[in-house]
Amino acid sequence: MREPDEHRLFRRTVAEFVANEITPHVAEWDEAEEFPRDLYRKAGELGLFGIGFAEEHGGLGTHDALLLAIVAEELAQCGAGGIPASLFSNYIGAPPIQAAGTPETQAEILPRMLSGDAVCALAITEPGGGSDVANLSTTAVADGDVYIVNGQKTFITSGMRADYVTTAVRTGDDGAAGLSLLVVPTDLPGFSTTPLQKMGWWASDTATLYFDDVAVPKRYLLGEEGQGFGLIMLNFNHERLFMIAGMVGGSRLLFDEALDWARERETFGRPLATRQVVRHKLVEMDRRINATRAWMAELIDRVDAGEAPVAQLAECKVQASRTLEFCAREASQILGGASYLRGNPVERLYREVRVNAIGGGSEEIMIDLAARQLGI
Repeated sequence: MREPDEHRLFRRTVAEFVANEITPHVAEWDEAEEFPRDLYRKAGELGLFGIGFAEEHGGLGTHDALLLAIVAEELAQCGAGGIPASLFSNYIGAPPIQAAGTPETQAEILPRMLSGDAVCALAITEPGGGSDVANLSTTAVADGDVYIVNGQKTFITSGMRADYVTTAVRTGDDGAAGLSLLVVPTDLPGFSTTPLQKMGWWASDTATLYFDDVAVPKRYLLGEEGQGFGLIMLNFNHERLFMIAGMVGGSRLLFDEALDWARERETFGRPLATRQVVRHKLVEMDRRINATRAWMAELIDRVDAGEAPVAQLAECKVQASRTLEFCAREASQILGGASYLRGNPVERLYREVRVNAIGGGSEEIMIDLAARQLGI
C-alpha cells in the first residue's frame, strides 16, 4: 500500500503518540480497567479525531479512509485493543452528527469532541438483540419540544464516560422505516449506566445504558424521523474499515512478538527460529497478514473513490478477524507458557480475539450480509 508523503508523516505522528503516550502504560491501564480522560485531549491536540469532520468545527475537512486506517493500524501497536476502541469511539458516535445534525447541534458537540474535551458514543445494541437493527425497541415519543426516551442499550463502548450518545430510537412503526437517530446528552435526568465486566478489552469503558423517561430536546434529532436506519448503515462501513485496520495491526504485532521470541529463545542449544515447524508458523502468519492487508488497501481505495463496497467490507472483516485469531493462536504456541502470563501482549490480544469476531457485526452476520449484497 503506497502512501503519499503527507500520509506517511501522519503515520509517524500516530506511531510516536502510541509509543510515548500509550504503550508504556498499557499493562497498568488494562488492570485498572480504564485509562485517563486526559488521553482524549492529547489525541485531540494532534488532530487525531478530525478525519471526516468539517474544518469549521476543527476537523481535517476530508473523508480520507486511508488516514482512518492508519490511525487504527498504528493504535493497534499498543497491544491492547480496548484502549483504541474507547479512545476512538468518537469515530462511531460523531459521524452521524456531522452527516445529519443541525448546524446548532454540530456547533455544540463537534468542536468539543474534536479537541478531546467531549466524548461521543454510539448506542444501537439492546439486551434483546443487536444485529437485527430494524427491530430495535427503545422508543422516543414526541411531546411538545422534546422526545421522551425509554429503553435500554448494552455493550456500548464509552458508555460510562460519554458526554453524548448517538442513540437508535423508534419514533414510528415497526421495521426500519420507524427508526431515527437521536443524540442524547448524558447529563439529562433519567439517563443512567452500569459498567460491564468482559473477557477482554479490559481498559475499554463498556456499559449498559438506561433511558427512563429521558426528555431530549427535539433539536438533537439527526435528519428527519425515519432516517435512522440509513444513517446507521452508512456509519457501519467506516466502523468496519476501522476494525479491519485494527485487526491487521494487531495481527502484525502478534507476528512481531512471535518472531522476536523465536529469534531469542533457545531450546536444546538452538534458537526456536531455526526449527522448521516454527518457521512455517511464522511464514503462514505473515502470508495471511499480507493478504488481508492487500485486500484492505484495495477497499480503502474504493471507499476513497466514493464507492460503498458493502459486501467486500463484510467479507474482509471476516478475513481480518480470522487472521487475528490464527495469529493469536500461533503466537501463543511459539511463546509457550510466557504467552499465558498477564501483561504479555500475546495473552492480552488472545483474550480480545472474540470481540473482534462479534463487534461491528458478527462473522455470521457479515457472511449473510455479503450473500444478500451479492444476490445469493
